[in-house]
Amino acid sequence: MVGKLKLYLPGGVQDYLPDECYNKRMVEERIRKSFFLSGYDEVETPVLEFFDVFAGVKTSIDQESMYKLIDPDGRILVLRPDITMPIARMVGTKLKDKILPLRLSYFGNVYRYGEFQICKQREVAQAGIELLGAEGPEADAEVIAMAIQMFMDLGLKEFQIDIGQVEFFKGIIQEADITPENIEDIRRLIDQKDMLSLERLLKELPISNELKNILYKIPQLYGDSSVLNEAMEISHNAKSQAAIDNIQQVYRIIKDYGFQHYISFDLGMVHSFDFYTGIIFRGITRDLGYPICGGGRYDMLISEFGCDIPATGFAAGIKRLLIAMERQGCLKEIPRVDVLITATEADRGKAYRYMQQLKKAGKRVEMFIPVKSAEEPVAYAKQKGVNKIIKIRGDHIIEYHVD
Repeated sequence: MVGKLKLYLPGGVQDYLPDECYNKRMVEERIRKSFFLSGYDEVETPVLEFFDVFAGVKTSIDQESMYKLIDPDGRILVLRPDITMPIARMVGTKLKDKILPLRLSYFGNVYRYGEFQICKQREVAQAGIELLGAEGPEADAEVIAMAIQMFMDLGLKEFQIDIGQVEFFKGIIQEADITPENIEDIRRLIDQKDMLSLERLLKELPISNELKNILYKIPQLYGDSSVLNEAMEISHNAKSQAAIDNIQQVYRIIKDYGFQHYISFDLGMVHSFDFYTGIIFRGITRDLGYPICGGGRYDMLISEFGCDIPATGFAAGIKRLLIAMERQGCLKEIPRVDVLITATEADRGKAYRYMQQLKKAGKRVEMFIPVKSAEEPVAYAKQKGVNKIIKIRGDHIIEYHVD
């Protein structure tokens, strides 16, 4: 039947009703202010991009998860599944001569197909930052501190940042003479902390028992800073030890900022193996079984767009932040209308101009319009919870409060 779905939404998208939309905008504006005051300039990229932007060898996005369409010239377009890649394109083509480091921020929706994303979303509102052209622990610490400050500015109190380093795993796995497919299987099971499946796989592989024990230990390297000492003891290669040293340097800076009580470590966090090149992190909070933000260092990405500079950043899901804030009591009700104005036909011009004065003073104001459910101003004011009515009668302004 034609039109049978017109009352429904496609899977993975949602309407934001007034209360939800008010809080969504509030969250975005608080984050926007925090980013801007920290020197991050906002940029915006189009929702439509050429597929080629996301087809590079270093992309972290499965091609099967992209919404694709064909333009009139037969070229493949996608609804952007990510905003970091378009910003990399922007930097490589239009901002490559700007003074480094570049501090950029963004807000926008991304679109992913295939399995439902976390929170049942296929249209995901994000906010994020990119710090481009700066390498070293200072840059990584700044980005992590920005995520912590964002959570604090939103009123969240119970959260933590898990820090990992992909080079730690890369250094250890290089000691194993196994196929890329086996490496990917190990990486996936470590990241999922699937200890039983990992144990079974390692038993089948032609590697030493010592290396098997080390790989089996990686998912368990989670907790406070003592984890870093344990990781240093079991690693015997320069790359892995340098990765641990890198985490320790970043952690020292974060401690100087006074944020150490928000930090934990997870060396079994090895997602996006080919995308990230160093520090990775995610923000988590109580009662949620998924991260509310994630990011890290990706030094090889911008070079795909003709500009070889280091980069680090993070993205946060707005919907996830809203859920976390709701559970911690941080959301607000829409402020009520402050004043209801009523006037005769002869005085409506004066009433409208007076309404503008009140709005400039920061008041929420409505002009009364009779409806069937409330034909009188008092009845309407009581329905809406408006406490004050102002009548404009010639040169007289009459105020009275609604009981």
